Amino acid sequence: MDDLDHQLIALLRQNARMTVATLAHRLKVSRGTVTNRIAKLEQDGVIVGYTVRLRPEAEPERIRAWMGVLVEGNQTRAVVASLLGEPGVTTLHDTNGRWDLLAELEARSMVELSEILERVRLIKGIRSTETNIHLATFR
Repeated sequence: MDDLDHQLIALLRQNARMTVATLAHRLKVSRGTVTNRIAKLEQDGVIVGYTVRLRPEAEPERIRAWMGVLVEGNQTRAVVASLLGEPGVTTLHDTNGRWDLLAELEARSMVELSEILERVRLIKGIRSTETNIHLATFR
């Protein structure tokens, strides 16, 4: 990836629905260049998808939580693969410090959150977890 790819990705992060014409104008390149760059980034697996971000207030009933995960031994890859297959895990991060992994969870209710936690606890290779419910975002 070169500087143009990085600039293109930065613009798409701001607004993934920005038109190719707008992207080309902002990057001062042709529409064909933008189209080809996006296709190449998708083909190479750099861009793996597009999504919608909602304000937390748009779904006030949605429960969000953070889970710290401590992995046993050298089973991180297997645990990561299992967590990525868990529908309640929206993001997964490799970290340092007390926890090996940090997972962001989303559920429609406390019952659903409990079910997610139960499924995660059954994953082989997880030594322990700690979950904190997300109450508010200030920025």
